[in-house]
Amino acid sequence: MLKKLWLMAGVIFGSVFSFAVVAMAAEGNAAGLPTEVKMWIAIAAGFGMAIATVGGAISQGRGIASALDGIARNPSAAGQMVTPMIIGLALIESLVIYTLVVELLLVLKL
Repeated sequence: MLKKLWLMAGVIFGSVFSFAVVAMAAEGNAAGLPTEVKMWIAIAAGFGMAIATVGGAISQGRGIASALDGIARNPSAAGQMVTPMIIGLALIESLVIYTLVVELLLVLKL
């Protein structure tokens, strides 16, 4: 139930973000694109960021839970588990940041 609630919250946040971007895109036509194309780019950017954020948060939570479960089962291996966990979390977060960069590139071309 909690996962569904977080998923719904992420979709709602992404929708609000995409509508804000659509409102900003409607103000000018700097790139010479039709307004409909700009609108769909903005909506896609909002939904893409929402999906990436929710996916990154879920995968980071599962990774941390698995690492802590392994540490709880074998406390002497904690030193060997922390470094790969941190590297894995950084790689997951980098995917979300790459998505943000792509979304910003798309939106700034509007």
